[in-house]
Amino acid sequence: MKRIVVTGAGGQIGVELTPFLREIYGAENVLGTARRNIPGPVSEGGPFELLDVRDGKAFSDLLRTFRADTVIHLAGVLSAKGEGDPLSSWDINVCGSCTALEAAREHGAAFFFPSSIAAFGPSTPAKNTPQDTLQRPTTIYGVAKVTMELLCDYYHKKFGMDTRGLRFPGLISYEALPGGGTTDYAVHIYYDAVSKGSYTSFIAKGTYMDMMYMPDALAAVVKLMEADPSKLVHRNAFNISAMSFEPEQIAASIRKMMPGFTMDYDVDPLRQGIAESWPDSLDCTAAREEWGFAPEYDLDRMTEDMLSRLKEKK
Repeated sequence: MKRIVVTGAGGQIGVELTPFLREIYGAENVLGTARRNIPGPVSEGGPFELLDVRDGKAFSDLLRTFRADTVIHLAGVLSAKGEGDPLSSWDINVCGSCTALEAAREHGAAFFFPSSIAAFGPSTPAKNTPQDTLQRPTTIYGVAKVTMELLCDYYHKKFGMDTRGLRFPGLISYEALPGGGTTDYAVHIYYDAVSKGSYTSFIAKGTYMDMMYMPDALAAVVKLMEADPSKLVHRNAFNISAMSFEPEQIAASIRKMMPGFTMDYDVDPLRQGIAESWPDSLDCTAAREEWGFAPEYDLDRMTEDMLSRLKEKK
């Protein structure tokens, strides 16, 4: 049975992935960590510790005490928020990740690192973006993701360490609001549809970005970490996506269930510029062929579930 440490357990992915892993591997075998206490299932549904991922000694001690064999390293600062303080973002997203990677190596633990579509840039082919292609991002968040993709590959080749990762698209969830990413509009639109019946998009009409519903993202993490290593040609990191849409398409999907929903625009130049530097759509062939990636949700099925879940919470 795996013994898993999850960093950033209070973030958008962590608050759902931590309980998801506990259901699969047993609550006692999944330790959630964060820099602050997280009321609710993350801290109350299993072991939980406060941890600053930049503290190498504390990280190493925690892995030894918990007898961890896997680190799921989610702690990080997201794209738009990172542009407000690039040095702090680098410190957490690279220095903290290096600390986590080295602690995992020291204790012989497998290491999962979430990369992102932010690892690409304006010079990357925008449509059907290949798994292996030019990566010249223009945000500190993207630069950090490319850095850690390369470093994880280096640790695998140099030390034989089991490192694996996914390039996440925008993730959409009814459990928790996101924390400063460029794709956040695709989450906020559902919340505002239910609470106000309208939404003002900070991303411009016609701007395509890859997206995925959180249940598919959680399943993809587990499927990759359980995959036969002999079949993995790539490791860090796989393109994955379930859909690609622009704001008018998600609004149209919502109107199928809420005909009175309206949307207008107040474009944020920062996040719009970031979005335009990212791909319109990803080629996920490598993930499908090497470990069987197969998302279940398309846009309309996700919309139906999101709206029904949010109405229940209202």
